[in-house]
Amino acid sequence: YLVGYIGVMGKQEGIDLLLEGVHRIVHVLRRTDIQFGLIGGGTELENLKALAKRLDVTDYVTFTGRAPDAQLLEMINTADVCVNPDRANEMNDRSTMNKIMEYMALGAPIVQFDLTEGRVSAGEASWYARKNDVADLAQKMVSLLDDERQRTHMGAAGRERVERELSWQ
Repeated sequence: YLVGYIGVMGKQEGIDLLLEGVHRIVHVLRRTDIQFGLIGGGTELENLKALAKRLDVTDYVTFTGRAPDAQLLEMINTADVCVNPDRANEMNDRSTMNKIMEYMALGAPIVQFDLTEGRVSAGEASWYARKNDVADLAQKMVSLLDDERQRTHMGAAGRERVERELSWQ
């Protein structure tokens, strides 16, 4: 399986929480059939690579850094699930993240923390983990990966939502 992430590699994006979730998936749930593709650059990229090494998940995480649009589209179009690990805080709770719209436009099912605007934006295209709860985020990703019908439904719902409800046309 492939779990995709696109976005900035900064402190508030919660990539550290995602990496802790990957550690849980690999070392607690013993799932070694999932690769995590993380596209994006930012001030925390090198620190996050070091964290992945400390958590012993480097074999399961690919950091591409900034990537051309074609590579970004290829990964998201082949991802089984996309993730938004934005840390629950006041700014993230009130912000629509571009990645959510991009995931939905490409028909990708999403797992994210339960933030107000994330829920308003994604609706039924996403499963929502408890705020900043790494174990719940990990479990939601694994459960969704194991349910192909649900992934297909959520991806279609997100694409339809973008086209019919969120389009500026």
